[in-house]
Amino acid sequence: MEKSSDENSLVPKYLQEVDLTGEYKELISTLPLEKGWIKTPFRQYQGCWIGSRTLQNVLSCQRHFQALDTDILLVTVPKSGTTWLKALTFALLNRNKYPNIHLNHPLLSSNPHDLVPFFEHDLYINKEILPNLNSLSHPRLFCTHLPYDLLPKSVKESRCKIVYLCRDPKDNFVSFWHFINNLRPQSMEKLALDELFESFCRGVSPFGPFWEHILGYWKESLMERSNKVMFLRFEEMKIKPNFYLKKLAEFMESPFSKEEESKGVVDDILNLCSFEKLSELKVNKVGKVATGVENKYFFRRGHIGDWKNLLTTEMVEQLNTIIEKELVKHGLNF
Repeated sequence: MEKSSDENSLVPKYLQEVDLTGEYKELISTLPLEKGWIKTPFRQYQGCWIGSRTLQNVLSCQRHFQALDTDILLVTVPKSGTTWLKALTFALLNRNKYPNIHLNHPLLSSNPHDLVPFFEHDLYINKEILPNLNSLSHPRLFCTHLPYDLLPKSVKESRCKIVYLCRDPKDNFVSFWHFINNLRPQSMEKLALDELFESFCRGVSPFGPFWEHILGYWKESLMERSNKVMFLRFEEMKIKPNFYLKKLAEFMESPFSKEEESKGVVDDILNLCSFEKLSELKVNKVGKVATGVENKYFFRRGHIGDWKNLLTTEMVEQLNTIIEKELVKHGLNF
């Protein structure tokens, strides 16, 4: 028996049945299939594993999004510091619009995910109505988990800027495991650590394989047009946040003036966007984002090296072997 619309409205969107349109249904049904981590299965599209629910949105975004040269796109592997990056870039770009950072700043009353929309989770989710992006102020700020090869053609052909943030895959996996189990309803058993680990190491993870995702943007950042892609590591940003926020501002062509630095604007933004500050705000303890994920699940620990508390020696060796094989040979290490 089908659920009524009232019953369905009580279920978070990420747990609802996939409603594929005829336009995409035939294509998606032919793609390689793997068991999903929450409810809907993964489908392999152009070498990337994407949840069936999300894939339709990705296809719509690829077809319809038209980038502007002034756009800024934030990209991450899921659970690599996305919430923090959204908060930092939003505060950085809007610092003149909201000069009193301690009183009426949007980050005090809105989750970062509500302020910087995802292509695949927020904008291209209605199969009948495309988003109207003309009213957005410039530079337009968007986010996505898409690997480089799957970005809309207009993004790659325009002069828009891409900020990419990655994280030590060991911490990335541990964060994934906690997050996914928070999202699984009580009626579903929690995913065992070793089961998820096996899938992650095979590359079957949201927008994975993780090494291909990271490598795609790493290579683009090394190209002659390196002013298009800024490649950041979560660990380096945590250790030297002041340095990297100023580098980020320069890359976005919105550098801090000497006067701003002397007035403590850089430190104010870092304090506002710190894990400690954001996680204590009421808005990030209650409420949900558009997909139905509770805001509190985006704030767990935000530490470096949390993997030491969970992974076995054998797991660490296995992931380190993958990192050595797939990334280190290209000059990328953690």
